[in-house]
Parts: sequence; C-alpha cells; structure tokens
Amino acid sequence: MNKSKTFRLRPTPKRDRFVIVGAGLAGLRAAERFRELGFTGELVVIGAERRRPYHRPALSKCLLTGEVRPKDLTLRGYVPLDAIWRRGTHVLKLDPRRHVIELAGEEEIRYDGLVIATGVQARHLPGAPRHDLRVHVLRTMGDALALQRALATGGKVVVIGGGFTAGEVASTAREMGCDVTIVSRSRVLLGKVVGDAMGEQIAGLHRAAGVRLELGVQVTHWLAKPWGLVMRLSNDKQIAADTVVLAVGSTPAVQWLRGSGLTLEDGVLCRPTCHVVGASDVVAAGDVARWPNLRFEATPRRIEHWMNAVDMGRAAAESLLAGATEARPFTPLPRFWSEQQGMHLQAAGMPALAQDTIPLDRKPNGRGITGYVRNGRLIGIVGRDNPRGMLYWTAELKRELRRGETLTSPPFRIPPERLAEWHGEQVQVRQN
Repeated sequence: MNKSKTFRLRPTPKRDRFVIVGAGLAGLRAAERFRELGFTGELVVIGAERRRPYHRPALSKCLLTGEVRPKDLTLRGYVPLDAIWRRGTHVLKLDPRRHVIELAGEEEIRYDGLVIATGVQARHLPGAPRHDLRVHVLRTMGDALALQRALATGGKVVVIGGGFTAGEVASTAREMGCDVTIVSRSRVLLGKVVGDAMGEQIAGLHRAAGVRLELGVQVTHWLAKPWGLVMRLSNDKQIAADTVVLAVGSTPAVQWLRGSGLTLEDGVLCRPTCHVVGASDVVAAGDVARWPNLRFEATPRRIEHWMNAVDMGRAAAESLLAGATEARPFTPLPRFWSEQQGMHLQAAGMPALAQDTIPLDRKPNGRGITGYVRNGRLIGIVGRDNPRGMLYWTAELKRELRRGETLTSPPFRIPPERLAEWHGEQVQVRQN
C-alpha cells in the first residue's frame, strides 16, 4: 500500500480553478500540496471562520490557561500559496452536476476541482440549555476564548463526556484551580479507543488529581438558577456547576451538502483514493471524510485526529491532480496523542478494532506500551509516557501491517456490497 509516491498528474491548464471549502488544517495542507506539485491555476480557499488556520489541539490545553495567545496558534504555510482567501464565508450549496458552489447573495463559484474539508461541529446534548451562557462547547477559537474567561473565575466545573476533549478540559480546569467533575455515559474513560484497562488507568490519574468522576450515568434534568446550573443524574445524584462543558463528540459539517446527491451518512463517503463517491472531480479530507483505509479493512470510517488531517489533506490534493483513474488509495497509519493530568498518551494504528491487548513494554507505574491485537496480528499500540518505546513499536507495527494486504484472513477481498457502495467505480487494490 502506497509503496511509491510517484504518480502521473493530469493536465491542469492555467485557467483551471481549484476550490477548497474549509480553511482548517486539512484545507491548508491540501492547498500547499497543490502548489508543491506544480498546480498553477487559480486556488480559492473558503472558510467559515474569520481567523487564519490555527492549531486546534492547543484549544483544550495551553490556550485555556493563558500560556499562549490566539495569535501564537496560527499555522504557518510551507510554500507560497498565491491563493484567494474567502474567510468568514459560509457555503450554502453544492451542485456537482454544474460544478459550482453557492454562497450567500446567490453568488456562485465554478470549480474544476473541489476539496471538501469542512471538518466537524460540536455535538449537542439533548435537553442541555445551550442558550445559557454558562454552557460551553469547545470546537473553535471563539469557543475556547469564551471558556477561558469562564474558567478564570474558578468555581465548580462539570465536564460532560468521556473522550479526549472531556479529559483534557477537565485536566486543564483542575490545573487552573477549579472544582471539577466529569459526567459520562460510558463506564470507562476512553474505553472505546484504548480499552478498559488503559481507561481505568486514566480515570485513576484524574481521581488522584482531585477530579470527581460520575461514570455510567447521564443528565436527566437541568435547572438553571441565578447562582448556577443544577443537574440531576440518572443515579439520582444532584450536582451544581458554575460552568458546564459539553464534550459529547462531534458531527460532520455537511449541512451545505444536503441535496447534492452525495452520501452523507456520518460524513462524506469517499472511495479509497479520497475521491467523493458520485463526483470524480471532488475529494474530501480530514474529519468530514469517511473512507475505507485498505491497510486495515474495507469499511469506511472517519478519523478525527490532527495527523490524519495533515496526511489526508495532502493525499486528497494528490488524488485530485492525478485523477480518479490514476490516484492511489490513501492508506495511512493513524497516529494520535493526548495530554491529561501530566500524562502523555500516544497511539498508532487502529486500537479500537482490536479483539485483545498484550503488554509490549512494561514500565513502572503503567508507563509502558500496550499492543492491540486482531486475528492474532498487531493492529495498534498505545503508550503512556514512553516516547522511546513508541518509536520502536510504531516501526514494528508498520512492518507487521506490511505483511499482508489487510488484517483479514484469508487474503483480503473487497466485499461486493462495498464495491456497490462505491458505485462500481474503479478501485485500485489487488484482488486475490
């Protein structure tokens, strides 16, 4: 998979216009890759936020504490883009048959190639009083600055959610001296990602830092008072907060694609090459894209991690330039990290697909490497405060995943229903 980076580029005359909808990390890296590969046509980048692309992982950490300022998080470009930036602009509609996108005021922009990189939006929690200024989400710079002001006053903070964002916000709020409680429907923090054993370790770190955990419960009733918000939980407990943070996941930003004819269930459905199913001159990248990583399986999935946005933005640009018939499948080795309560968590591969775990590098206080196994093969690793071990075992994981087409055994075949899902268009992967 992806053994060579060489591929033929289709002709791109000077008059060609490539449009990137989404001015975040994936969109920026796609724009850079176009120029690196010699695209000399018009490049238009459209973003809903007025800010230049910025570093989102820092929003839940050093920006909240004031360690860095918003301008410190601006992403730097690697190559001159010579692009037209349309910041603070919302795209209303896509018409792939006419090859145009529609903006407010009935403005239309024609494209010869389109990159969809609109990312995700913070998911709403049913019943939560989102209109109350004491209830926050964390997705954009504006969200982070509002939360920063709230945390600076101290008081009681309730974080609802059991994923990475919830844990990082809780850790930061505790560092700032707040009284913090995590409420999660899951019985184990990050259990779906790293498994129960590692999740219990992470929960222990939070408890040791003074964070209260209410796990396996949900909020059943909200009551807004002048002095705070009161929540009743499904275990009949009642908790109060000065600040509430909803960290219950995200939903793909695809509203503007309704009516386009594209498949939008849990993101924009793509072929292995990042080409959007149903439109040969449209690719998608980053959190909004759902595609089959044939290094692992034929099931299309979304991956919401920083490095995937980088890698997929570049891969999508390559695929658009190569054309639908010449592009290579995008088969990355996913990598992600998190910092919580002084712990640095690193991961590679697809731990969530594992059937079992094995210890790979034992260290005191749980600071080792855990391997994640499926069908007897290593498919992922997670390390806690062990960067040297992660370097070694990431290399081992890459070697393991090169031994076969995918993790399925006998030799991998794309299921007929997947081929039908991709509309029968050419998929460049060997059938054994």
